[in-house]
Amino acid sequence: MKKRKFGLVLSSVLAASAILGACGTKDEDKPAKENETSGESKKEDAFSVAMVTDVGGVDDKSFNQSAWEGVQAYGKEHNLEKGDGGFDYLQSKTDADYETNLNNLLRRDFDLVYGIGFMMADAVDAVAAENPEKHFALIDAEVKEDNVVNVLFKEQEGAFLAGVAAAKMSKSGKIGFVGGVDIPVINRFEAGFVEGAKAVNPNIDIQSKYTGAFDKADLGKITANSMYSSGVDVIFHAAGATGNGVFSEAKERKKKDPKANVWVIGVDADQYEEGKVDDKTNVTLTSMLKGVNTAVIDISNKAKNGEFPGGKTLTYGLAEDGVKLADSRGAIPEDVQKVIDEYKEKIAKGEIKVPEKVKK
Repeated sequence: MKKRKFGLVLSSVLAASAILGACGTKDEDKPAKENETSGESKKEDAFSVAMVTDVGGVDDKSFNQSAWEGVQAYGKEHNLEKGDGGFDYLQSKTDADYETNLNNLLRRDFDLVYGIGFMMADAVDAVAAENPEKHFALIDAEVKEDNVVNVLFKEQEGAFLAGVAAAKMSKSGKIGFVGGVDIPVINRFEAGFVEGAKAVNPNIDIQSKYTGAFDKADLGKITANSMYSSGVDVIFHAAGATGNGVFSEAKERKKKDPKANVWVIGVDADQYEEGKVDDKTNVTLTSMLKGVNTAVIDISNKAKNGEFPGGKTLTYGLAEDGVKLADSRGAIPEDVQKVIDEYKEKIAKGEIKVPEKVKK
């Protein structure tokens, strides 16, 4: 009987030990769970950024693409992944998509949302007013909301240099400007281009044409065809994806006649690859770079660090390295480049004030 009682007691002790051991195992698991929670918190603490394109699209090889490159660079800098909680974009096919896309990104809880382009101003204004606790950035336009930072560029300053290059490189004395939609930002491109060209050749013949679209390459091609056929030999476009048609027309002419003096000046991003005819021939004279990507990275980091400049307008010009000409890769000779550099320095120092509208 005693032996039986001892056995029961021993069994109880062993059972209790097993239970305590199990509890000890659970307690030892706690640090792992805490680490897991810590990892989740770290992911939650990531500052996410997204953008909505205008109708030009994210692969317009110009304005929207430059902005997207900035968003991607920010994401890479902070080890973020594409998608919710990281970085992303939504593409607009028509202007009716603007508000819808902005609201979709808000529902996905992105910390900072960019509206890319002047045409998105009304949509950003409306959505920002309805969501005062959210942060927005608007490129190329201004709205009066405390939760929106407006980003502008002195396109006229960079375009002035493009005008100098075009006038100096033209053999016919005729150059052209192809714009997208007739809006203030594109007017600044035209005004600077005209002013720069006339600064080095008061008698230069300048043709200007607005296609009315940023996403119609066929219109760009038709317009370029008309200009080149009339004797124009250098065209500067500020037309987003419509400008791709300008390149197409120039390349076709160069293929047909390798000796033809046919050039295109790109816009927003370095469009050298767009002008490639073959391994030895390229019709891109240079490109007027607009630091949209740089501005996006700068503002995203400010917002992440709690320094979001809401309610303010940030303007980037030659002095801020916000606009400039791309490397011509030898297309522009040294003597012409020297003239361009001289004007660049004068504008950056404020010795030359470039108008925002074409002088009538």
